[in-house]
Amino acid sequence: MKYIQYILFAGALSLGSCSSDYLDTQSTNKVGPDVVYATTKNAKMAVNGIARLMTNQYLGSQGFNGEGTIKLYYGEFPANTLTAAMGTLTQDQILMRNNSNDVSIYNYYPWSYYYSLIANANLVIANIDNAEGPEAEKQALKAQAYTYRAYSYYMLAQIYGNRWIDSSNGSTPGVVLKTSTDNEKLPVSTLGETFALIYQDLTEAITLFESSKFVRTSEEFFILDKSVAHAIFAKAALTKQDYTTASTHAALARQKPSGGEYPLMDDETYSSGFSNATSEWIWGSYGSFDQTLYFYSYQAYMAYNASSSQIKTYPRRISKQLYDKFPQTDIRTQLFLNPKDAPYNVEIGLVEKDSELEQRAREFRGDIDPAAKIYAYMQLKIKANAMPGVGDLVHIRASEMYLAEAEAKYFMGDESGAIALLETLNQKRDPDYVCNVKGADLLQEIKDYRALELWGEGSTWFDLKRWGDSIVREDYTKGGNFPVEISGSIAPSDSNGWTYVIPRRETANK
Repeated sequence: MKYIQYILFAGALSLGSCSSDYLDTQSTNKVGPDVVYATTKNAKMAVNGIARLMTNQYLGSQGFNGEGTIKLYYGEFPANTLTAAMGTLTQDQILMRNNSNDVSIYNYYPWSYYYSLIANANLVIANIDNAEGPEAEKQALKAQAYTYRAYSYYMLAQIYGNRWIDSSNGSTPGVVLKTSTDNEKLPVSTLGETFALIYQDLTEAITLFESSKFVRTSEEFFILDKSVAHAIFAKAALTKQDYTTASTHAALARQKPSGGEYPLMDDETYSSGFSNATSEWIWGSYGSFDQTLYFYSYQAYMAYNASSSQIKTYPRRISKQLYDKFPQTDIRTQLFLNPKDAPYNVEIGLVEKDSELEQRAREFRGDIDPAAKIYAYMQLKIKANAMPGVGDLVHIRASEMYLAEAEAKYFMGDESGAIALLETLNQKRDPDYVCNVKGADLLQEIKDYRALELWGEGSTWFDLKRWGDSIVREDYTKGGNFPVEISGSIAPSDSNGWTYVIPRRETANK
């Protein structure tokens, strides 16, 4: 499962450290597409290299680590379900002050990162047909490239495009649609054109996956297959408020191309740390012990047992506002430190050393660093397999597809269908769960359980944006646990409508 570390840019292939016999035959550290795509065997390593780019370091910065940075700094920190003490939080990013700052590195990073994935996907699409090898292999590799490209444009559309309800049916600006290996200067397309390309790429990918009869092994969760394409299709359609399409693809995403469904995790597996792929992972990134980003990985910024100073001093915590909505019979609530009636510093959340509450946390998770501080409501869900922060990184799970289909069915007017899906998922986490709400309350139920189920996995801010919901963070004076500095509300119309402007580095080159 070790990635072949390929990093492609501007039509040339730069080779990182690797023990592959193929790499050992090369006398230079750069080879062109004519060599990379000479055979499907070589091309497969290049496509796997795109997966490696999702856990790579970017922009010469310690903190930009591929998809993990997107999850935390864009999907979670600016939202309202994850908090920590101010010592490690980037206040401007949390308060969305970077949205309109076209020279901020936080404004530029997603653009740079996702267009690097797109450039590599375009190389595969442009060259794979001429490779020597079985036709089925070429089809599967091209399908993966189309899926990577669609996912990248979907993420760019969410970050740099308006929410669909504010887009005048897609007529507002989207992003630059680069679909070839040329370096031509292109204008910004509309949001509608952006989603049209996403739909087109995913449709083509699914067709190619089917014609190739491609099936991956359970250990190859980092390799894209038809279920991943369906899952991205469902997510994109939900964002576009195309609920019939979202419902269809969410159901299909839960079906394994090899047969059967992705089974939901049981309690033991759900509480095992989210650092190793499980039965319900549709797609994730492999956390390699020998290609780690050390203190700059997602787990180093997130895992409860990470040895990084960030986590030992300022562990991540769930919002008290969210946590208090759910019963203790739910396995998901048991993965956060409930202070119950135990004393702690309510203003900052710190638990006194050697107190009963600290002992409770360390008894439940014996791998917490001995020097780490303990906070009320700290997360005990996500761990690292090795220090300072090694672990697999989940991108899409079957549970999300249940929630996506439930939301789609709600907006389609099928409330009974939405309730059935919600109960199927939640009764796996809490046997006592029964959904007995309707109308607006049912929608809120879906939203709340989505926030709990996917906590820390990078979806919260994107969900709030597409729903057009305000961000509300309450500090200790109002019964919450957010730092005073970032408490308050952010309305959907604030912060440039939660839309990042196109970076100056991009427009300056036009």
